[in-house]
Amino acid sequence: MKKSVRVERKSGNALLDYIPELARLRIVVFRDFPYLYDGTVEYEKKYLQTYIDHSDSVIVLAFDNNNNNIVGASTAIPMRDETAELQKPFLEHGYDIDKVFYCSESVLNKDYRGLGLGVRFFQEREAHAAELGGFQHITFCCVERPVDHPRRPVDYVPLDKFWNKRGYFKHPELSTSYAWKDLDDSDETAKPMTFWLKHEY
Repeated sequence: MKKSVRVERKSGNALLDYIPELARLRIVVFRDFPYLYDGTVEYEKKYLQTYIDHSDSVIVLAFDNNNNNIVGASTAIPMRDETAELQKPFLEHGYDIDKVFYCSESVLNKDYRGLGLGVRFFQEREAHAAELGGFQHITFCCVERPVDHPRRPVDYVPLDKFWNKRGYFKHPELSTSYAWKDLDDSDETAKPMTFWLKHEY
C-alpha cells in the first residue's frame, strides 16, 4: 500500500491525546545508534509533559493517513523554557537565551524514511519559531559517540551534510552533557552533546 502521510503541529493541551503513542515511538527510535537509549514509557510521558506545560513549545506530528498512527515527531521549545544544562553553554558564551529557539529531537519510523519528512520537520519548527517571533538563532544538539563505538553500525552515516544543507553548522564551543541509560548498561551515564546553530534566524 502506498504511504500517505500528513503533518500537523500541536502545542500545549492539544498534545494530551498523543502522548502515550508518542512516548512508545520515541523509545523504539532512540534505541538505535547513536542514542542507544534504554527508556521507559513512564519517563517519556514525564519528559513530554514539558511540551504541554509551555504553550510556546511545539511538537510536529507525522500521521499515516491509512491508519492514523503516529509515524514520526519532532519537538521544539524556546531555550528560555529548557533545562539549565542546555542553557548553560549559551549563557557562558554571551547568548541571550530569550533569542534562541531549541529544536529538541526528531524521531521517525524506519518505514517512513526517505519521504522528505526530515526536511519537513525542520521547516515546521522554524515556521513555529518565526510565528512566535523574536529569535535570532535556532539550534539543536547531537550526542557525540566515538568512531570505534562497539554498537556503531558499519553503514552508519552521520547527518552532518543534511544539517549543513538546512543551514546549521556545528559549534564545538557550545557543548553540554546529558545522562541516560544505554542499552545493556545498568546505570545512567553522562553523554557529551554538541550544539549545531543557525544564525540570524
